[in-house]
Amino acid sequence: MQRSAIRFPVVAAVLAALSCGGGPPKTAPEPSEHSLSGLAGQAIAVLPAFAVRVMPGSDWGSSMGRTADVKTTLDADILAALDERGLKKTWIFPADLRQSHRRNAAYAADPDALAEEPLRSPSLIADTRLPDPLASQIRTLVALHDNVRLVLAPVELRLEKAGPTGGRGVLRVVLLDARSSVVRWIGEVSSDTTASFGPVVTASVAAKLANLVASP
Repeated sequence: MQRSAIRFPVVAAVLAALSCGGGPPKTAPEPSEHSLSGLAGQAIAVLPAFAVRVMPGSDWGSSMGRTADVKTTLDADILAALDERGLKKTWIFPADLRQSHRRNAAYAADPDALAEEPLRSPSLIADTRLPDPLASQIRTLVALHDNVRLVLAPVELRLEKAGPTGGRGVLRVVLLDARSSVVRWIGEVSSDTTASFGPVVTASVAAKLANLVASP
């Protein structure tokens, strides 16, 4: 745990610079490429995708299939994209979190049943303290993994209309400090615009998310 404690102030400084600004926007800003590059050398826990929402005006609701399947595909695409950047060996992914939960079910929170709803609020800003039970859930979740302090939460994939005939996926991502129970960073990454919903949407979003951390 000592090594993580030494490196964390460097990451905190990067995140503080990203989070400063005025009042809370209605949507989080689109972050620039490599804006989370300070995380590449850390042991980061990545939560399962939490929610999928089809916005008014989008006709993708009838074509996307089951929400659970979309979240599963998004999780797999995020893992693949981050693996391309060499992070699979050092980061902790949903399958790892689920395995730890099964081995410690009496202690650890279920990564697929976290109380993440407050993270979807458009009024959420950096430096907000996490409410319980989410704060305690995150702490117990990462306590089973050495050197993990920060948690990357793909909170919501928003499917919305883009252009006269197309649409896009917008992924809301929140970075959490498990030890201090504080929101460190909030951002949204958008997929390329496409005519219809398909695997290209989640793959594009995952690639854009991975680009915040490192180049492929």
